[in-house]
Amino acid sequence: MSPALAETPHDPVRRPGRLRVLVVDDEPDTVIMLLEILRDEGYEAEGFSHPMEALKGLRDFDPDVVISDIAMPVMSGWDFARKVRQKMGDIRPMLVAISGVYRKSADKMLATMAGYEFFLSKPCDPNAVLSIVEKARGAGA
Repeated sequence: MSPALAETPHDPVRRPGRLRVLVVDDEPDTVIMLLEILRDEGYEAEGFSHPMEALKGLRDFDPDVVISDIAMPVMSGWDFARKVRQKMGDIRPMLVAISGVYRKSADKMLATMAGYEFFLSKPCDPNAVLSIVEKARGAGA
C-alpha cells in the first residue's frame, strides 16, 4: 500500500457479517474516495494504487469484493482480474471493473471475459458502488 493511502484510518478487526472490499486504482484520489465511501457505510476496505501490491496482499486481506480500474499503467485491469481468479478461484471475490477510458460495449464484454461481474464508469456514483458491493452479501460472501 502506498504511504499516502496508508494514512486513511480503518478498523483492522474483521467483524462477522462485515464485507471486505479491496480497491485498486492507479489514481490515489480514486482509491481514497472509494475507501471513504465504503468505510462510511461500515465495510472493511483496503486500497492499493499498484496492482502488483494488491496481488501480494490479496490472500491476507481475503476480500469479498475487488473493485479495480481497467486502465492502469503497470498491469491492465483485465490481466489483474485474471490473476485474482488464478489466486482466489471463481467463487470469491466478486470483481467490479471501473474505468474512465474503457466504456464501450466491447470493453464491457472484455471485462466479463476477464472475470468481472460488474462494470462502472468513472466518475463512479457512490450509490451505484454501494449497491453493487451489497450484492456480494446476497451472493454468499
